[in-house]
Amino acid sequence: MATLTIPKNLLREEDLVVIPKSEYKSLLQIRTKKIEEVEMTSITKKALMSARKNLSKNKFLNIGELRHKLGIAH
Repeated sequence: MATLTIPKNLLREEDLVVIPKSEYKSLLQIRTKKIEEVEMTSITKKALMSARKNLSKNKFLNIGELRHKLGIAH
């Protein structure tokens, strides 16, 4: 197995991810693609405003509460 040593001065962040060059190129292509915007309907806008309002009032379920309400085992 090959060993690779990376000098600390090259690390700007705490995390380091090593991927094949082909995957890196693929990620770069995705990153530079222009993503089309989709117009929201009035129903979607109202739902988003309601969700934001509930979130600001801390009126939401965490994953455990949601599973309990849906009857899903952990």
